[in-house]
Amino acid sequence: MSDLVVIAFADEEKAEDVRKKILGLTQQYLIEIEDAVVAVKLENGHIKLNQLVNPMAMSAVSGTMWGAIIGLIFANPLLGAALGGAAGAVGGALTDLGINDDFMRQTAEAVGVGQAALFLLIRKMTTDKVLDDLRGVGGTVLRTSFDHEHEDALRAALAGNFS
Repeated sequence: MSDLVVIAFADEEKAEDVRKKILGLTQQYLIEIEDAVVAVKLENGHIKLNQLVNPMAMSAVSGTMWGAIIGLIFANPLLGAALGGAAGAVGGALTDLGINDDFMRQTAEAVGVGQAALFLLIRKMTTDKVLDDLRGVGGTVLRTSFDHEHEDALRAALAGNFS
């Protein structure tokens, strides 16, 4: 089962920096992430989601490839690729992988204009090493699915406190 963590930051740049830092930890096999999204509250009140992967684009590419292969079987690869790409794009638009977009928009309403929230869906992590690397980055924990002990440790690490 995955854990959800939502951390608010003063601005989009800081949230993106922390997301990059966490993604760097995946290269060291210290954390395994299912999804990492930065949500920014714009001046007009709308929430912009900066997702790592665009599901519609990925599905369109996959659909185009499969459509071309199927089109080869029926001697019309261009038509197959076009139909496959369109079907993939529609399927991708209807698919919400990772953290639910509506949930992220609703939760990000809690941050101020120009501020950002980092949403992480964590499959597994080496808690002590990840928290050491995040020590002092700042941010405010808005929500987690951690137990109280781990949530308190995360809050302390973000604040730069040593426990």
